[in-house]
Amino acid sequence: MYQAENTNFKTNRSFTQEFTRSCLGRIIIAGVILLVAMLVAYFTAPKEDDMNMEMTDNIMQCLEVNTDNKGDVVDDIVHNLAFVFTTADTTMIPKDLLETYYKHNRLESYRHTFFSTTYIHNNMHPEGTRVGVGVFGLIIPTVLYKDILLDVGPIHKGYEQKLNQQVIIPDDDLGENPNITEFHYKRNPDD
Repeated sequence: MYQAENTNFKTNRSFTQEFTRSCLGRIIIAGVILLVAMLVAYFTAPKEDDMNMEMTDNIMQCLEVNTDNKGDVVDDIVHNLAFVFTTADTTMIPKDLLETYYKHNRLESYRHTFFSTTYIHNNMHPEGTRVGVGVFGLIIPTVLYKDILLDVGPIHKGYEQKLNQQVIIPDDDLGENPNITEFHYKRNPDD
């Protein structure tokens, strides 16, 4: 193969241009950006007290919104977006509903390395269900109205009651016999 007389293949790019255009350079830059983002996330993750206070407010807003008419999951998701920027008016929530909430539900917050989570514990969810996430100093509620236990009552009528009841069919009702006609073995005479 023929080469030109000029055997100098050196380019006129600076070291920073060569570094940013190389594969190793891009990997190192991405690693530095990721490290800075992780440091910012570590130092801005909400504390447990902040999570408990904000999530209590968000749950009160959920109770306030759902006192008049109960929505579905889509309504709860849309309301959660608004709960990030607003506060609850606890005077709008009936006192007996608040007492029931505080009696049967418990909030627990956990601070992880780069984020925080809040769980609500009650008889429906003894292991807890996540109702909020905090990251970069922002607390995002994920609470659903169905996760909050507000009604407690008996599950069954008694221990002596059989779970599977026997179905009693009266002997006098045998139903009606269907109209069965025999067809010739070659074809149907009505055809």
